[in-house]
Amino acid sequence: MSTTAIHGTDVDTLRFATAGSVDDGKSTLVGRLLHDSKSVLTDQLEAVTRASRGDAPDLALLTDGLRAEREQGITIDVAYRYFATTRRRFILADTPGHVQYTRNMVTGASTAELTVILVDARNGVVEQTRRHAAIAALLRVPHIVLAVNKMDLVGYEQQVFERIVEDFAGHAARLDLPGFTPVPVSALAGDNVVERSARTGWYEGPALLEFLERVPVGAERTGAPARFPVQYVIRHGDARHYAGQLVSGTLTVGDRVTVLPYGESTEITGIDVLGTPAGSAHAPQSVSLRLAGQRDIARGDLITTGAEPPALTREVRAAVCHLADRPLRIGDRVLVRHTTRTVQAKVTDLTGAEVLAANDLGRITLRTAEPLALDPYAVSRRTGAFILIDPADGATLTAGMVEG
Repeated sequence: MSTTAIHGTDVDTLRFATAGSVDDGKSTLVGRLLHDSKSVLTDQLEAVTRASRGDAPDLALLTDGLRAEREQGITIDVAYRYFATTRRRFILADTPGHVQYTRNMVTGASTAELTVILVDARNGVVEQTRRHAAIAALLRVPHIVLAVNKMDLVGYEQQVFERIVEDFAGHAARLDLPGFTPVPVSALAGDNVVERSARTGWYEGPALLEFLERVPVGAERTGAPARFPVQYVIRHGDARHYAGQLVSGTLTVGDRVTVLPYGESTEITGIDVLGTPAGSAHAPQSVSLRLAGQRDIARGDLITTGAEPPALTREVRAAVCHLADRPLRIGDRVLVRHTTRTVQAKVTDLTGAEVLAANDLGRITLRTAEPLALDPYAVSRRTGAFILIDPADGATLTAGMVEG
């Protein structure tokens, strides 16, 4: 179905990422998903058909431009692809599979509510599979799909599928993953990608797209305490409006709120959504708030509610993935960007390491010049995350997840 099929309807959006080792068939799976959900334009499909060697279109060519760029030595970030069905919109972060592009998988999965981890049925769970699962666990991705691909090359054998699922389940348990959904697929033949296949009659679960359409989304954002990082202060005469995105929870006119880091308490007197007054707002809406009294509130302040406020601290301990080619060392001075707030900091410890190189995963301790209002990443993926920035040139160095 095309994206026009949902125009004007109230449907939600699922952000998900794909991850897989080299030659596990990720390009073909993404191509099959786009093709069979009718999300490929006619001229694109004709171009792919002309470029294919056989009579049928090689669906991997829908994403092979990215591979060609890698072969030319160009640094590649995550490729985002957009498609929709009548039930849901999708934003797909197509992440590279090579180990040297681990940082790109972190980038793609950091905002995803679901990750599809591909496994070649002939090879089973390999080192890169375990690495991708570890990153998904580190990033607290709420939902994991284990797509056991190339089932056509193992005769659609149930025992092969079950052996791989059992192997992955043991690794997932050690990583404390909340759970995963296994699906046997053949991206090349289309089995269980968009529609269930008769060739896996022993499989009683959903096709991949079927699961993507029905998996719950947004529960973390709306169920968590309200967190509103101030992005802009807008002045209308004597009145002030505080604009930004509500990253979690719900705010209602009349709510008592606390403004951090200074701890002032006040009341919401008005909420505007798209310039229209509203009684309440919920994540992830972008809104502006009006508060009782004249308040000295600026960009980077955090407006919160709830019995469990974020911790105010200048000592930050976090799990990290180092993204830059420039190494990170103890004693380095950096900028910490947390939501809309940026403060100076110093690296005081790297647990078990002298240095972090590109794609390294590790643990870090920072001492900040000013207090930050932090939630543990396990509680909130938005207010529990930050990035480190090089103060000299503004380059992004490291992605961090606050530990509880």
